Amino acid sequence: MTENTGREFPPRPLVGVGAVIVGDRGVVLIKRGKPPRAGSWSLPGGAQKLGETVHAAAIREIREETCLDACIGGLVDVVDSISPEPDGRIKYHYTLVDVWATVTGDAEPCAGGDAADARWVALHELEALNLWSETTRVIEKAHALWREAQDQA
Repeated sequence: MTENTGREFPPRPLVGVGAVIVGDRGVVLIKRGKPPRAGSWSLPGGAQKLGETVHAAAIREIREETCLDACIGGLVDVVDSISPEPDGRIKYHYTLVDVWATVTGDAEPCAGGDAADARWVALHELEALNLWSETTRVIEKAHALWREAQDQA
């Protein structure tokens, strides 16, 4: 019997890395081009590769999905994303490590990789996008961490 190594119905949780890119303009979001949550707005991110650190994975995903260069500020939180099927099988299970980052340079976000769109979103616009509640919570926490870091600088 061959072990399932795909993302659907995995034998164990997969590690995903999410990047909360914060700044005076709000947060950079991408429109997901693939499942899970295809077509919805989310944080740039994806699966961590073997031998890749969390920070390196975040920098890579930021570049791939938003065409931006960024500097990682630190850890925001670790979130579980579990999608069960009606029969009880788990279709997706990600352990998501979310870090906050700031953009280096003055480039504008553009969709790349498996992102269908990428843009700055003001914090007051988040509610209209119907984000996953954990995404909204992580964005708010990241902004608080970023503001705290600015106050200490």
